[in-house]
Amino acid sequence: MKELDPLLHSQLRLAVMSILLSVEEADFVFLREKTGATGGNLSVQLDKLCTAGYIGIEKSFLGKKPHTACHITELGRQAMANYVDALRSYLSEL
Repeated sequence: MKELDPLLHSQLRLAVMSILLSVEEADFVFLREKTGATGGNLSVQLDKLCTAGYIGIEKSFLGKKPHTACHITELGRQAMANYVDALRSYLSEL
């Protein structure tokens, strides 16, 4: 059996990665609303994904308001493909 990536085997990080697979980029507020996470928890999890190289984060200002935009990287896409493949290997054992 293939090993599940522990970084992706977290409900919130998996949700973020799944969302980012389907959009070009998503801002912090959108991700917070879609996942139902608190701002603090989401921020911590985004940082973990960014440190792993799975997502890119761009911080800027829109007027005087801070704006954080996230996008999935090629490494992140491959990690998700590997994760799904590992899940399939578990299901095929049933």
